[in-house]
Amino acid sequence: MREWAEYSIEEAGGRATVTITGPMVVSGVGEIDPQLRDITDSIQTIDISGVSRIDTVGAWIIFRFAQRTGADVVGASEQAEVLLDAVEECESEAAIAPPRRRNAKQITEHVGIAVIDFFKGMLASIAFLGSVIAAFFSLVIHPRRFRLKALVRQMELVGVTSLPIIGLMSFLIGIVIAQQGAVQLQQFGAETLTVNLVGRITLRELGVLMTAIMVAGRSGSAFAAQIGTMKLTEEIDAMRTIGVSPMEALVIPRILAAVLMMPLLGFFASVVAIIGGAVIGDVMLGIPFLTFLARVQEVVPLTDFWVGMVKAPVFGLIVAMAGCYQGMQVKGNAEEVGLRTTAAVVQAIFMVIVLDAFFAVFFERIGWI
Repeated sequence: MREWAEYSIEEAGGRATVTITGPMVVSGVGEIDPQLRDITDSIQTIDISGVSRIDTVGAWIIFRFAQRTGADVVGASEQAEVLLDAVEECESEAAIAPPRRRNAKQITEHVGIAVIDFFKGMLASIAFLGSVIAAFFSLVIHPRRFRLKALVRQMELVGVTSLPIIGLMSFLIGIVIAQQGAVQLQQFGAETLTVNLVGRITLRELGVLMTAIMVAGRSGSAFAAQIGTMKLTEEIDAMRTIGVSPMEALVIPRILAAVLMMPLLGFFASVVAIIGGAVIGDVMLGIPFLTFLARVQEVVPLTDFWVGMVKAPVFGLIVAMAGCYQGMQVKGNAEEVGLRTTAAVVQAIFMVIVLDAFFAVFFERIGWI
């Protein structure tokens, strides 16, 4: 049973003495500490001869109480005297937290720290990419180490299980594009061009882009959380100890799965979005469903299909790299897993949108418009 430190107050000859008994250690001062804080009477002497054990926490409580009341400490054992002297030497009136400077220097300091952290992150990302490339070529040289079952499992998680949510999202996006485009084009009597709008924008841009965003939120976050949890529970360290490369066993299958499945998912999303547009065309514009689909084949150039297919594996690489990289950076505590998972999704979506803008300019320059 836990033993608690206690105190009593005795008055004699106009002098008040606080007598402390019991263990003044961290496990026994939970009750006496707030009680001593509440004493506001005048105290002249603190008798600690009845203290059975004392540690730094107990010495600090006694010293703080004596300093506040101006009382003399008597009856201290040799150990207690050493601890009280050590606590007194460490006394400081400095604030627990330094005062915040509200000036231009603070702003520039924060900006500088953010810039330094950004470039450190870039260097770490480049180093991680180099590790991935080295692991990939190591598997090319030693193909027997390649984990085919892990790749198939990740392809199922990234691709097959994503089909329902990506299909539903793409179908609704196709409906929205067709409906909004038809409303605007009807003002010019050009509602038949809704077929061109839906076909080209889904195959060229939105199909692959929205799929990448969905995969980032679904699979990229899963990669970060899974690898981060394994890093936190030291499973990755255990893999290294037994001679298994985490890059080959965890990272490469996930990256290859995302790269291989993204073109298929992007094409699937584009087709479903066109079907959604065809439904609206049949309902709102009087364009028969099959006529809408046949018209798409006539007005959409093949280059739009290849633009989407070229972008898809790059987006898959970015999403998987962000998730695996952030997962491998987890350390410290469970909160870090959530922070890194969030960072993986944000980083992946940001890079996907930036690269999409780059591809738009690039394909326009080479004449794929």
